Amino acid sequence: MSNATATPTVTESEHGVRFTRAAANYLDDRTKISVAVKEFGRKIFPDHWSFLLGEVALYSFVVILLSGTFLTLFFQASMTEVEYSGSFVPLKGIEMSAAMASTLDISFDIRGGLLMRQVHHWAALLFVASIGLHMLRIFFTGAFRKPRELNWVIGFVLFVLAMAEGFTGYSLPDDLLSGNGLRIIDGIIKGIPIVGTWISFLLFGGEFPGNDIVGRLYSMHIMLLPALVIVFIALHLVFVVVHKHTQFPGAGRTNNNVVGFPVLPVYAAKAGGFFFVVFGVIVLIASLFSINPVWNYGPYDPSPVSAGTQPDWYIGFADGALRLVPPGWETEWFGFTWSWNILVPIGVILIFLVMVVLYPFIEGWVTGDKREHHILDRPRNAPTRTAIGAAGVTFYAAMWAGASSDIVATHFQMSMEGVIHSLQFALIVGPFIAYALTKRICLGLQKKDKSIALHGYESGRIVRLPGGEYVEVHKQVTDYERWVLVNYNEYKPLMVRPNDEGKITGGQRFRGVLSRWFFEDRVSPATQSELDSESHH
Repeated sequence: MSNATATPTVTESEHGVRFTRAAANYLDDRTKISVAVKEFGRKIFPDHWSFLLGEVALYSFVVILLSGTFLTLFFQASMTEVEYSGSFVPLKGIEMSAAMASTLDISFDIRGGLLMRQVHHWAALLFVASIGLHMLRIFFTGAFRKPRELNWVIGFVLFVLAMAEGFTGYSLPDDLLSGNGLRIIDGIIKGIPIVGTWISFLLFGGEFPGNDIVGRLYSMHIMLLPALVIVFIALHLVFVVVHKHTQFPGAGRTNNNVVGFPVLPVYAAKAGGFFFVVFGVIVLIASLFSINPVWNYGPYDPSPVSAGTQPDWYIGFADGALRLVPPGWETEWFGFTWSWNILVPIGVILIFLVMVVLYPFIEGWVTGDKREHHILDRPRNAPTRTAIGAAGVTFYAAMWAGASSDIVATHFQMSMEGVIHSLQFALIVGPFIAYALTKRICLGLQKKDKSIALHGYESGRIVRLPGGEYVEVHKQVTDYERWVLVNYNEYKPLMVRPNDEGKITGGQRFRGVLSRWFFEDRVSPATQSELDSESHH
């Protein structure tokens, strides 16, 4: 009988585990990445549907990068004239730029090319839309307040970068639609007195359309703008981790007493699954609905201008602002033509955008609120802010609808003048109407909440009292429901006080006027004494 001991065999899987463990230890010893993973993995993310808007934006951008990488392999960013010889028969033999010809080749001759083009375009539209909706959610719930003002600015810059990325993207094929869009941009730039012509020559490399505008836009589209978007997304996520997530009133009082889930393993798994859902929906839309069919428009030619062509929706507000300006706004000053029909829309749009990006700081100054806020407002409990938001959305919507004034007129058999005048009325008067209606609705909802907190819900059951009086029985709310209805801060106008020199400056008086306007109409939440009294009754 042999006394030799049997040596244990090591399987390939065990070798793999040992190698992986050794590699992880090597990396951790030199980077301490485990500390960062543990710290980040403990972060709690709220489990609320509205927070998915930011994730949709992030995942759409990932889809943009993936599909854009595929398209870059085949697209030729050149305006060199070539004769099209691809498989799309109606355009065969037509002179066009190499950019247009390569776009047609991607659409008809590259396997999966048309699908990737449409995935790229639909993902870009979803990217801009989700950022816009995410910012609206942040605005109406007050998530931009201290300490998150800077993150609001970062999000707004992302929105502008997304619009620029989209515009440079759909201008690349050099088809009739994109060429007309660039012509509008050229006209706007040339409408700027003194320097406009020189800026146009610098941008286009000469007289429009220039010799290399597609190449310049291509460089911006695939290098400069994506790099900036990635930087600002990273900054945004860093601030989200540093400041923690905001919470809706009542979070943490659910049945399982949690406000969300940690990143690892629950949230990471849910986020990964949601990414594939977003990716799948984009691919499904791209498979079923055609977008930007450049073969229908043909190559760009400065002579024809197609009626009914529309820019992508997120650029529509700029085009609409130009269409809604009354004609004949031009003057001759100092030897230059001042085209107010171009300068006024540019000024209005710039002022609107500046007011949006600075709003957190403006509200903080008006209200004098310097506290940190981690609980979100119900929009009804901040009626003035909600009304301002409704007015801003109405103003934007009127400009946006102006871009489709010709489509509205032809489809509904209306006069162009009637459509333009209606939209001009909506642009000027509409925001004031939206402000007044929204504020009244918010105050009415606040009164309703206070009544429910004190008296309960209307049950619909009518009873007769011994004295013959008929009353409706109210069903009392739970303590948790009552807490949600009454747990908000009541803000009051600022008191105007003298400064260190004993004087009240004009700026302080103006601030006091704005503060009174911001808080003049408000409904005080039900106090504990009122709740106790009603409960006893």
